[in-house]
Amino acid sequence: MNQISRKSIWHALSTCWIWVCIGLIALLLNACHPHQTASTSVSQAPLINPAIAVPDFQADSAYNYVARQVAFGPRIPGTSAHKACGDWLVGLLKGWADTVYVQRTMVTAWNHQQLPCENIIASFQPAAKERLLLLAHWDTRPWADQDPNPANRKKPFEGADDGASGVAVLLETARQLSLRKPDIGIDLLFTDVEDYGNDSVPHSFCLGTQYWARHPHVPGYTADYGILLDMVGGRNAQFYREGQSQQFAGPQQDLFWNLANALGYSDYFRYDQIQVTIEDDHQYVSQLAHIPCFDVIHLRNNPKNPFPPYWHTLQDNLQNIDPHTLKAVGQTLLQLVYTHPAY
Repeated sequence: MNQISRKSIWHALSTCWIWVCIGLIALLLNACHPHQTASTSVSQAPLINPAIAVPDFQADSAYNYVARQVAFGPRIPGTSAHKACGDWLVGLLKGWADTVYVQRTMVTAWNHQQLPCENIIASFQPAAKERLLLLAHWDTRPWADQDPNPANRKKPFEGADDGASGVAVLLETARQLSLRKPDIGIDLLFTDVEDYGNDSVPHSFCLGTQYWARHPHVPGYTADYGILLDMVGGRNAQFYREGQSQQFAGPQQDLFWNLANALGYSDYFRYDQIQVTIEDDHQYVSQLAHIPCFDVIHLRNNPKNPFPPYWHTLQDNLQNIDPHTLKAVGQTLLQLVYTHPAY
């Protein structure tokens, strides 16, 4: 073998080795950024079918529903504001839904106080076997116990985001469902006495949902899966995939996030992985009612306190509510309801 041929072979081998290294580096970069892989899958998946018309979620209407709830005052169980808001919700829903159920009971709080509890369920297409459960809590916490000012920590607060925003998205969804019935069954569950708990007492939150899960509005009720909306109206909100949601309803939650990203809401629905697991209504829907359920909730990447700064403070008011956030959540929800793609 002459000198020229040895150089040619060495050049060829060197070139091949360079391309092998480039390929290995590319694989490593993809492995280090799993959210990039998830984002890429959105553009490839045929999640948005232009042949299926989906109603336009009216963010201004949803915002007005937030404002109307806030105008009642804090919706603390057992107060006149709570009763007035409950009556208003039932009246609206009876004008839209095929069937409205009202569960009235008494529950025992962590401090042994007996509290009136009113769960409201609005059903569309009640005979359909394929069903989707959508829920949000409509009560407010009695105390702003996370307020930075100690003098405010026993005061009630408006609960514009923590409670009213999720209810508002469901109300606008119900209005749209009344205008154009879906081809699957939809049940809207407005849960009560969610926020009266004590962090030191296990299972002291979500009392209305715990009651409903043990005593469903229809005997033997079930749904394919559930979607909980909690704090879905805040400015610059970011929705991460929470731990229990991934545990109980990971594929369904991933579908919702993929739909949101495909609709252009990637600034809100994030693929970044965070190590946060919270107690919320979805836990009891999943564990007690055995319906896989995930939580759409504004979180921060802070395991010690993952909630937004105004959470359980006097600052949870209308000034923090942004119609753009309501739109991102509500439009994604309508896309899912009217197209119900496979997960």
